[in-house]
Amino acid sequence: MIIYKVFRANEWADLQSNGQTDGAPIDIADGYIHFSTAEQVEETVQKHFAGEDDLTLLGIDTDSMVPDLRWELSRGGALFPHLYRTLHLSDVVWDKPLPLGKTGHIFPEGWR
Repeated sequence: MIIYKVFRANEWADLQSNGQTDGAPIDIADGYIHFSTAEQVEETVQKHFAGEDDLTLLGIDTDSMVPDLRWELSRGGALFPHLYRTLHLSDVVWDKPLPLGKTGHIFPEGWR
């Protein structure tokens, strides 16, 4: 299964240069890395990244993260994937720019 992570330019650059990351500041503060499913990621972007440009959408294969991936209740009672270890560059299946358009972020064609 593919799950999704949105990184700001500096966070994505950090993962690329170091080969691993503990995530964005909110991930570090919470003690795990937040992800979204295909059904959740657009709302996540609207809620946490509104108006931000220079974002990257990462597709992550959950198979590489077992048993450190947990599905936990979050926004609206939905189960969200949370990773309880560092994220490795090798976990990333693909990355695509997530530009800011006139009415919000523009998700890349065929991202799901």
